[in-house]
Amino acid sequence: MSWTSGPLAAFDLETTGTDVESDRIVTAAVVAVDPDGRISRERTWLLDPGVPIPEQAAAIHGISTEHVRKHGTRAAPAIEEITSAVAEVLASGTPLVVMNARYDLSLLDRECRRHGIRPLAERLSGKPAPVIDPLVLDKHVDRYRKGKRNLQALCEHYGVPLDDAHNAVADAVAAARAARSMGTKYTDIGGVGLADLHELQVRAAAEQSASLQKYLRRTSNPGARVEGAWPLIPRPGS
Repeated sequence: MSWTSGPLAAFDLETTGTDVESDRIVTAAVVAVDPDGRISRERTWLLDPGVPIPEQAAAIHGISTEHVRKHGTRAAPAIEEITSAVAEVLASGTPLVVMNARYDLSLLDRECRRHGIRPLAERLSGKPAPVIDPLVLDKHVDRYRKGKRNLQALCEHYGVPLDDAHNAVADAVAAARAARSMGTKYTDIGGVGLADLHELQVRAAAEQSASLQKYLRRTSNPGARVEGAWPLIPRPGS
């Protein structure tokens, strides 16, 4: 049976910024999506990250420093719960859909280490898998399509509704539906077993990063470096 016709889980974060080494989690969602695209189970978290939420980030996801200080939970216990929930999904063999996985999973890893929590990779013998990343897969199956590749653009391209963008639950569900639509359209990924699909994305992500790095060095930044690791960026110096 193809993974496109089975259950999926999805994971999404809203954060204080885009730097996996220094930014923090503000909201998180782990959502189970049935084969019809409906939510069968969801868990959500609102965290007080312990640092002010920059205005630029709040303008995107709509969550202010004042709101999380009043309504959010302490970061450390919430991050333990989030990591446990993600580990439980992956340990069960259910594919976990994460749009731009190297960002969300790496930021979760750094948050674990910041708070002295056992990180995801250690809970899963060093390999968070099987992960399905719509961003990596879309670039793999439709390499030369022009235009944006963010979640909203992918949803529009694959005919998936995205209501309430930058809400962690809405984004997670939309990513799962987009991945399923993509796998149904392109049988060379939809018909691949989960272990092979995961390894395909490891290779594809590295190739995509190398291509972008080459382009940047040729056109604008001779010293550009684009991270190729997927789905988890190694810690600096590790």
